[in-house]
Amino acid sequence: MASSSAHLSFLPFSSERLRLSPYRGGFRPPNPKFRCSAGQSGFFTRLGRLIKEKAKSDVEKVFSGFSKTRENLAVIDELLLFWNLAETDRVLDELEEALLVSDFGPKITVRIVERLRDDIMSGKLKSGSEIKDALKGSVLEMLSKKNSKTELQLGFRKPAVVMIVGVNGGGKTTSLGKLAHRLKNEGTKVLMAAGDTFRAAASDQLEIWAERTGCEIVVAEGEKAKAATVVLSKAVKRGKEEGYDVVLCDTSGRLHTNYSLMEELIACKKAVGKVVSGAPNEILLVLDGNTGLNMLPQAREFNEVVGITGLILTKLDGSARGGCVVSVVEELGIPVKFIGVGEAVEDLQPFDAEAFVNAIFS
Repeated sequence: MASSSAHLSFLPFSSERLRLSPYRGGFRPPNPKFRCSAGQSGFFTRLGRLIKEKAKSDVEKVFSGFSKTRENLAVIDELLLFWNLAETDRVLDELEEALLVSDFGPKITVRIVERLRDDIMSGKLKSGSEIKDALKGSVLEMLSKKNSKTELQLGFRKPAVVMIVGVNGGGKTTSLGKLAHRLKNEGTKVLMAAGDTFRAAASDQLEIWAERTGCEIVVAEGEKAKAATVVLSKAVKRGKEEGYDVVLCDTSGRLHTNYSLMEELIACKKAVGKVVSGAPNEILLVLDGNTGLNMLPQAREFNEVVGITGLILTKLDGSARGGCVVSVVEELGIPVKFIGVGEAVEDLQPFDAEAFVNAIFS
């Protein structure tokens, strides 16, 4: 009997008792509604890894998506092609300028360049190719050191809840739709929640994405139900009752300097947590890659208010400021989960540090 109670400790709480009756000389197996949380944990872990592994086969998308940043940094190859020790200072000054133009940020740029200078002067680096490899290694180390959990962390209990937040115009709703497409392709049962109740066309936009991806959606019904907390709470309840794997929650765009709207995000977070303990599993902040280093104050404020678990950096294909990816990870210690490298539905790519470094330093 002790072993049975030990097994039950891993099951979700329920007021319904487990009925035992004779079954092939033993007992009737547990009701399917009692699903072991360990199994659900395994599902979400495999899902995260599968998405990440498939991303490795899409390196061409990442490579083409960072073409403008790569053009900015192409001067590094020219500088290092005929490098010699006597020109170290000039070469490193121009390398520093190239990194700054690509929005690596002053602190990170100085750190990279001074490390290269020390290794050159100590004799560790003796050729242009060795210097470039060391440069790539420094950037990769920065991304990997603080960016260990780039996979979605969806917990162990269904439904997993993901909140999408950010300022106006960053691409939240589009990113949510593309994320739903990627999850649905992996066999995940996805429910959308139209929590952007301020922007008139937001709900319609998300409904189009729901139809496009074959997902169900919960929208505000009536004036009283227009509060974002009501919509998100209703969606998570439905997700729980109807066996959805993931609930993706859209939220209204808001300036990080607007105190009352930032407070509403806290209310949204609490609302879903009341329905499913531990929710939301992820709070993903969508940032426009075109803003470069200007995204840092936004990210800091959102993180202080609701605790950001990951970043989605959009519109990087139209930006020559891809170095901001390194800046935001190094400065804030928040992992980049996805990057937007195009307008197609498949162009929201799981972030892979090595693929990123190879894409910007061809």
